Amino acid sequence: MRAGTPTLFRDSPVPRYAQLADLLRQRIGRGVWAVGQRLPTLEELVAEFGVARVTVRQAVDLLAREGLVSPQQGRGTFVTGQPAQDRWLRLETSLKDLADVYRDDKPKLTLIDEAAAMPVLHPADGKAARRYHFMRRVHSRNDEAYCVISIYLDEAVFRLAPRRFRRETVVPVLLDLPAVKIARARQTLAIAGADVEVARHLGIGVNAPVAEVRRVCAAADGTVLYVGEVTYRGDYIHFEMDLKP
Repeated sequence: MRAGTPTLFRDSPVPRYAQLADLLRQRIGRGVWAVGQRLPTLEELVAEFGVARVTVRQAVDLLAREGLVSPQQGRGTFVTGQPAQDRWLRLETSLKDLADVYRDDKPKLTLIDEAAAMPVLHPADGKAARRYHFMRRVHSRNDEAYCVISIYLDEAVFRLAPRRFRRETVVPVLLDLPAVKIARARQTLAIAGADVEVARHLGIGVNAPVAEVRRVCAAADGTVLYVGEVTYRGDYIHFEMDLKP
C-alpha cells in the first residue's frame, strides 16, 4: 500500500484480510453482490479499500473456503452462496419471547470479570437496590464470540440462584425464579462502532458495526433488579417489528 493512502482498517488486532473478508461477506449478505454475480476485479478491490493485493487474495480465499465465492481462472471471482442466517439472534420485543429465544440458545460463557459494582441508572430505570453482583463475560457459539455483556443483578436476586446465573443466560433464569416478580422491563438498542476492547473480544475490526443493547428489569416498587449492557457483533443481530397499520 502506498504511503498516505487512506484505509478503513487501522488500529485493529484483527488481521486486515479478515476485516476485509467480513466487509465483503456483509455485502454478499445484503445482496449487493447476488449469487452468480462477479465480484469487482482484484485491482478494483485494491483501489477501493486501499490494501495490498495479497490482502485481497487472502480475503477472497477465506470466503471461498466458506463457500460464498468461487475464483475462476481467467473469468474472475463469482458469488456462489449466501452467509448462513442460523447465526442470527432475534431481538424480541417482549421479555417472555426474549427468554424463549435464549432458552434455545446455549452459548459458551467466558467470564472476564466478577465483582460487586453499581450500575449507572437513568431516572426512567427506577431506584437502585442496596448492592449488585456484577459479571462481565463473552458469549460464543461454534467458537465464534458474538457478544460482550455486562450484568448487574440485585445481590438478593443473585443469591437465589448463583450457580445458574453464572452458567446460563440471565433472562430465562430471572423468569424461572418464583420469588422474582418483574413488573416492568425495557430495552434500548443503538448502533455504534466497536472500541478496542470489544474488537479484541469479538474478533472484529475497531469501529466495525455493533449493536449496543441495554436491558432493565424492575420490581413493582421500582427497584432495579437487573441491568444488562450487551454489545453484539453487527452481523449477529436480526431485529423484526410488527408495524401496526
